[in-house]
Amino acid sequence: MVVICPKCKTKLKVAEERLSPGGSRFKCPKCGAVLLVKKPLPTSEKAVDGSKILVAHSNPAIAGEITSILRENGYRTITAADGIETMVKAIKEVPSIAIVEVGLPKIYGFEVCKRLKARPETRRVKFILVNSVYDKDRYRRDPESFYGADDYIEEHLISEVLIDSINTLIGKEPAEKKEEKIEKPEPSLKEKITPKEEPQPQPEQKKLQPPADEKIERARRLARTIISDIYLYNTAKADEAIKNDNFNAVFAPEMKEGLKLYESRISQEVRSQGDFFREALANFVEGKKKIL
Repeated sequence: MVVICPKCKTKLKVAEERLSPGGSRFKCPKCGAVLLVKKPLPTSEKAVDGSKILVAHSNPAIAGEITSILRENGYRTITAADGIETMVKAIKEVPSIAIVEVGLPKIYGFEVCKRLKARPETRRVKFILVNSVYDKDRYRRDPESFYGADDYIEEHLISEVLIDSINTLIGKEPAEKKEEKIEKPEPSLKEKITPKEEPQPQPEQKKLQPPADEKIERARRLARTIISDIYLYNTAKADEAIKNDNFNAVFAPEMKEGLKLYESRISQEVRSQGDFFREALANFVEGKKKIL
């Protein structure tokens, strides 16, 4: 176990077998403070709720689509919009399944999955990672690592494969899809005789533009998607580059390609409000450095 000195914040590794029932005293090698270390209390494993599914996605439209599909199939849902909220709700609610976006803000979805799978109270929760692959032609293989997830689906296939994925995880037979035959009604005598009227052209309606903050969030979401794709499909290489502090150099071609795509999809008006691509990259690398 790891103990942090309250005085100098030094991390100390202590073998639990060396601790006595009432606790043992250790001297901090850096500042000399004496610490009383006790064995951690065992964490009780909570029973998962089979009817409850956690949906964690930063895009309200995608979260709404997933929630609708689940409710139509009899499931109760909990929602979360970032990694921290997902961690808190998963530990509190212990759902049977968590459907987690890979590029969640604050804590990436694959890190959330890894951390919750390591906790005794949430290790039995089944995780489905959802990724919005930014280049379907480039990534025609599974990611290098699922980070303990039980399944992985791409965002554009949610409506087709989500329920089958859930059925597989809970050991339920997939529902047979019945082909619906749509019979066209016979036209009436009047319809046969009367020629059809040509549809009149309708006046063009102006498309409603999303508000500025929504545009910025869309830019941040795309940036996280691109960075998470680069990382997930090159995990070992990316970890080594982050440790050596040369991620940008090692992945220069991928970053150039990703930035080009980002700039093609995000308007100059939004990009002038902040470098959200570099911001997402810096936050990601900094977060991984702390873990590695």
